[in-house]
Amino acid sequence: MESYGLGGTEVRTDANEAIQEIPQNRTLLVEKLTQDQPIKPVVVKGLKTIDDVFQHFDPKVEVEFEDADGVLKKEELGFSNLGDFGGKGITRQSKFLKDLNTEKDQYIKVIKQLKTNKILKAALTNPEAKTALIESIKALLTEIEEKK
Repeated sequence: MESYGLGGTEVRTDANEAIQEIPQNRTLLVEKLTQDQPIKPVVVKGLKTIDDVFQHFDPKVEVEFEDADGVLKKEELGFSNLGDFGGKGITRQSKFLKDLNTEKDQYIKVIKQLKTNKILKAALTNPEAKTALIESIKALLTEIEEKK
């Protein structure tokens, strides 16, 4: 009588290896997605699709993010399909990550300006023009802070 296990591909026992290795371009992630441990394992029948599994178990996880000042912020992330596990899916659910993403986009725009704006490049290479530019930026920041 043949005995079978989970995963892998069936390989006859006369082969050198009993289970074929998972290809290198595959990743298996295992994570606890709920805060509560089950009291006892329960067999759930009738779940035919991945969507059924997500709907039944409704996985959620509470995460802590730390901002630049060291302040911890808690958020709950829920998973209703496989797309929620990717970077975009997690960012879509998190205000903290959305803010970080916006900040990153702003920095990318500044870098692009620094690389492509010839007038700005010239101003930054001239020490006097650079000082004047920094002073005007500081004045603008002060004005913005005063209006808050």
